[in-house]
Amino acid sequence: MAEYVNIGYGDSKAKITAIGLGTWKIPNDSESGIAAIRHGISLGINFVDTAEMYGNEELVGKAIKGLENVFLATKVSPSHFRYEDLIKACESSLKRLAKKSIWLYQLHWPNNRVPIEETMHAMERLLDEGKIMNIGVSNFSVEEMVRAQQALDHSKIASNQVEYSISVRDPESELLEFCKKEGIALIAYSPLARGAIFNDKSIMQALSDTGKKYSKPASEVALRYVLQKGKGTVVAIPKASSPKHIEENADAMSWSLSDEDMKYLESLKGLSRPPLAGKMLKAFLKNTTLWAKLMEQNEKRRREHHQ
Repeated sequence: MAEYVNIGYGDSKAKITAIGLGTWKIPNDSESGIAAIRHGISLGINFVDTAEMYGNEELVGKAIKGLENVFLATKVSPSHFRYEDLIKACESSLKRLAKKSIWLYQLHWPNNRVPIEETMHAMERLLDEGKIMNIGVSNFSVEEMVRAQQALDHSKIASNQVEYSISVRDPESELLEFCKKEGIALIAYSPLARGAIFNDKSIMQALSDTGKKYSKPASEVALRYVLQKGKGTVVAIPKASSPKHIEENADAMSWSLSDEDMKYLESLKGLSRPPLAGKMLKAFLKNTTLWAKLMEQNEKRRREHHQ
């Protein structure tokens, strides 16, 4: 039986499966990527996440074409947070996705070089025009979320997508409780810490030992921990890779850890953020030119693909 999280407000509110499909690093011309996304949807997963920076919105659009009750999320890059730039970025995403409306449109990272009021006014215009249905943010702190919400005139932030796993526990210090209290969904990217949990002997041992009790692999235990810790609030989006992995990911919604096992996994303190993640965060926050270059590279690859 699937597990769901309510995301959105008013007529745009929807029941989203607690496991979604992440598409980071899936090439735009990957037939196996399309097959993987469709396989996940066939298993009952109804949420697919992408971003203009990923360079694969066209692929995601093809994968979900003609399918009903699939909720699509994408993100606008910080280099497009100026009012007119954001409007154009959304219209470009709609074209690549072959969609009339984006169910959840997210600010990919904070950009302190652009007033949040300007960015949010553009988001509300898109909302009013029906080009997007819900407003989300990504990699925002509680303080940044409060400022973003205050900048909105007549709508609410529906979600915040952040890195969260049994290895990266930062959201547990404040963000997760804030989201629960405010009715904001927390979308957990890299819920398997980009594979880092499998290289950490102590974590892997704990996950494997726990998994044996339920006849589940360590990866499922790691996902189950995140879902259960944020029950009703967290949607985890592991990468849509092989059919077997997608099936295991989906299965994480069908069972529960005991209170005793949750306490045991919670007690695993001193877990460090996977290498480079912290450095990447600082680099992205400080260097919006990097985003612009990534966008140029993605656009060049798209043009070459269509020639």
